[in-house]
Amino acid sequence: MPDNDVIRCDACPVLCYIKEGRTGACDRYGNRGGQLVRLDPHVVLNRAVSRGDSVVPFLERSRDWDGNLVSGPDTFVTAIGAGTTYPDYKPAPFIISSQVKGVDMVTVVTEGIFSYCGVKLKIDTDRHLGPECNTVRAQGEAVGHVTTNEYGSQMLSLGGVRHLTGGTRHEGTVTCETLLNLCNGKAVELEIDEGARLTAQSGKPPIVDGGLEERMRVGCGSATIGMFAKQWFGKVDEVVVVDDHITGVLSEHQAGKLLGIPETGIKLKGRRSTPGRYFKVAEPGTSWGGTNIQDPLSILGEFKPTIAWPGLRLLMVSTTGEHYAYFELDEQLHPIEKELPAELQQSVSRIKENCEPALCTVLFMGGAGGSLRAGVTENPVKLTHSVRDALTHVTCGGAPVYVWPGGGITIMVDVSRMPENAFGYVPTPALVAPIEFTLKLADYGALGGYMDHVRPLESIMADRHISAKPDNPWPLQSSRSASKS
Repeated sequence: MPDNDVIRCDACPVLCYIKEGRTGACDRYGNRGGQLVRLDPHVVLNRAVSRGDSVVPFLERSRDWDGNLVSGPDTFVTAIGAGTTYPDYKPAPFIISSQVKGVDMVTVVTEGIFSYCGVKLKIDTDRHLGPECNTVRAQGEAVGHVTTNEYGSQMLSLGGVRHLTGGTRHEGTVTCETLLNLCNGKAVELEIDEGARLTAQSGKPPIVDGGLEERMRVGCGSATIGMFAKQWFGKVDEVVVVDDHITGVLSEHQAGKLLGIPETGIKLKGRRSTPGRYFKVAEPGTSWGGTNIQDPLSILGEFKPTIAWPGLRLLMVSTTGEHYAYFELDEQLHPIEKELPAELQQSVSRIKENCEPALCTVLFMGGAGGSLRAGVTENPVKLTHSVRDALTHVTCGGAPVYVWPGGGITIMVDVSRMPENAFGYVPTPALVAPIEFTLKLADYGALGGYMDHVRPLESIMADRHISAKPDNPWPLQSSRSASKS
């Protein structure tokens, strides 16, 4: 039997026993004077007049309610710090009424316990991180896998219920910790089987095998030829843009043909696609153009002596401009490396200039299941239909989300657009993420909402206001547009 000074928390399936002055396993709930207390603050988004500091003054608690439903149209309550609906049949912790342009609205906020969740991690790099489908590890435990390579970005899929609950207890714990750190903007160390070691952090450049990535590719080798062909015309006889995917050759490419660039007799290893475009000139790697080559001449065969000529000028460059070399053919038609002429230096610099900065992008993805929907309505499928019909607007911590088509409510959100430390966890293990459903009050009643739990925003004794990020659409914007129609 627990001691008399111990209370039991019912915020999640762990059901911690918490002694006076201590917190539960999640560090979010504690025992204060024999009462179960939420320790982190409830967050309300505000449109700040000044964009200097992200934090605006605390809510004036002593102010009496003047009868208005909200203090103004630019206040929106988020689910950060709101609490959960566990054991699933309870109404959401906060069901808040507001009025926008004369239309009565309601925002239902809750912190979802997401056992079914993961992270889609976009790594901007031209380097090969690992074979597709290979396991991604953190602290030696499998936490995800490599997916597709998308034009200068390698995609990783991390988390998911099978890693969180389908493996060993340690695998689930490490997976949850990795997801939590990524979603809260912290750096994580990852290692890919038969691939690279990686440091990833939302909004920061990736670190691959100890090297800081600076830029994405400007395009594939063929696209680079098309973009810069005019800038090379008359300054060089041949250009090869080395790329793990599509290596480009200027004289054979349609851009070169239209400019009247003559054949050079160059021969490239690899599989020829359309004119001037070659696949698999080398194996994937971390060097020239995402290949494993250190010497660019290794992808060339002998020049055709009936076409090539001594003194032929050849530029070889990667898709980021990070690697480049200039050659001229000698009397035996062998490429001899020489210093890059000043007139070509500008084009190499232009390639670098046109490369976007390399960043890591963290997209949280989760399925809003039973406990979330049951906290909104006694008939959960009606919420699903309302979201699908665009009657209900979904946000995460006030940030816009993408709702996937098809069954259920599967959302995806860029964590960099959410307030800091918006995510928590429970040691089941699962992530805790804020989610808000905003709709007209009449529509809420029609879907069987908990109307007797609706209360005005002024009734919330919020610990803090934060300003909305200036590049985010205002959470109620779509509702305002709807109210005009």
